[in-house]
Amino acid sequence: MKSTLRKTVLTLTALAAGFAGAVTATPAQAATQAADAGCTTGAKLVPTCGVLWGGAAGGFTSAPRDEALKNWENASGRTASIFHQYHKGNEPFPTKAEIAMTQDAAHPRVLLENWKIAYGTTWAAVAKGQQDKRIDAFAARAKAYGKKFFLVLNHEPENDVIARAGSGMAAKDFAAMYRHTIQRLRAQGVSNVINVVAYMGNEKWMAQSWWKDLYPGDDVVDWVGLDSYVSVEKGYYHYGNFASLLDRKAKGGTLGWYDWATTKHAGKPIMVAEWGGYHRVGHIADKSAVYNSVLDELKKRPAIKAIVHFDTKHDDEGDRDISIDSSKASLAAFRKLAANPIFDVKLG
Repeated sequence: MKSTLRKTVLTLTALAAGFAGAVTATPAQAATQAADAGCTTGAKLVPTCGVLWGGAAGGFTSAPRDEALKNWENASGRTASIFHQYHKGNEPFPTKAEIAMTQDAAHPRVLLENWKIAYGTTWAAVAKGQQDKRIDAFAARAKAYGKKFFLVLNHEPENDVIARAGSGMAAKDFAAMYRHTIQRLRAQGVSNVINVVAYMGNEKWMAQSWWKDLYPGDDVVDWVGLDSYVSVEKGYYHYGNFASLLDRKAKGGTLGWYDWATTKHAGKPIMVAEWGGYHRVGHIADKSAVYNSVLDELKKRPAIKAIVHFDTKHDDEGDRDISIDSSKASLAAFRKLAANPIFDVKLG
């Protein structure tokens, strides 16, 4: 009887402790619990728990992207589960370097390929089948590659919209281009491509009447993505933290970007396909506050299943530093973030 009673008490105590832990777990404890659960990726590369960690490095430089990513991984202290690359038009990909990076057993990675398929033409032309030869050539390469990978068609389309009838680059033309491309890939038997539509999420574009017309449809979109950044200089454009880049919205009480995605496209996993904190080149400011804010936001926003940092010493206009090591304090904070077990997701 005493033995049975003791077992009962111990069991109830353990259950109580477990319940309390579930209620009061800190972000660090939650991350540890996720890691202990053995997080892995499923059919659409969505992690069963935790968050996929990724990177793109060497942007707007002549450095080979694979070597740049390896250097970034060494600096950050973690292998990027997602290796982000960029292509346009008829460029053949996956490239030899990309294939080698995703065949490195000691450093498991999956590709995230951005493709401006309409390069040299228009979205409307692609939708009409005028670039089917280009699509079919890619389909053959994708099937030959064999491994699952993410594909973004024309990331940040807002910036390329020409809102004029007959331009071939209207928002509805983007949606039609996207649908045609994915449907043709499927018809060619491509089953290893995971489709991502990646927005800028800028309040200027979200306020446009055509913004809603960009979405291609849930049946051809696997993940909803966001490319967004914040300034670490007080008073400078888009100063804020990780929440700020997720919640931008048009004036007038509309939904912020994250709430739009989870409300209008509920059930779709979200990828922050590009993110980072920046200061103007030559105006060094500590980025720690941005990096330190990430974990709390991931805990509050369970739809986010992947984050991919974009690292460069200067952006496309040459005036913003988005690197993780612009100061010692910034790098230390980023390394602390990267080390969190919430990112311990095994690629399935």
